[in-house]
Amino acid sequence: MDSQDVYDDLEEVLYTADQIQARVDELAADIDRDYADKDVLIVGVLKGAVMVMADLSRALTSHITMDWMAVSSYGSGTKSSGVVRILKDLDADLMNRHVLIVEDIIDSGLTLSWLKANLESRGPASVEICTLLRKPEAAKVSIDVKYVGYDIPNKFVVGYGLDFAEKYRNLDCIGILAPHVYE
Repeated sequence: MDSQDVYDDLEEVLYTADQIQARVDELAADIDRDYADKDVLIVGVLKGAVMVMADLSRALTSHITMDWMAVSSYGSGTKSSGVVRILKDLDADLMNRHVLIVEDIIDSGLTLSWLKANLESRGPASVEICTLLRKPEAAKVSIDVKYVGYDIPNKFVVGYGLDFAEKYRNLDCIGILAPHVYE
């Protein structure tokens, strides 16, 4: 889906498909360098991270394995509820593995902070975070993020896996959703 298909629903396009891919390629190069010769498991957080995870894994030149988790703290709203539920757990054993959590966006950081602590309790060699987007103004907890694609304003964004009520995930860009859509 192109931004023109939902023109009236977006206030602004923040990043085009080409800009996103270029940044994902840069993140992949950094990850390849930092994890050379290590047993890396990249963990995608469903559903939003599907696009980032797919493009990032294809851009990596080193061998990795992948797994998925689904956690929820949003429901169908626009703000985190703060209560985290595991909807789908990992299949892989984390013991002595280097784990890289791949996220689409970090808002408050509450869910990701909980998730990182949960994974660290499973005996990995390390747990780091890669996110395409981060909203520094929305942070409620401090969380160390090793790889950040873009810092963005505290606006409601959609596209490239990010949704509102399960819509807009297939938008090829990232845009600010117009308030008239969700208010």
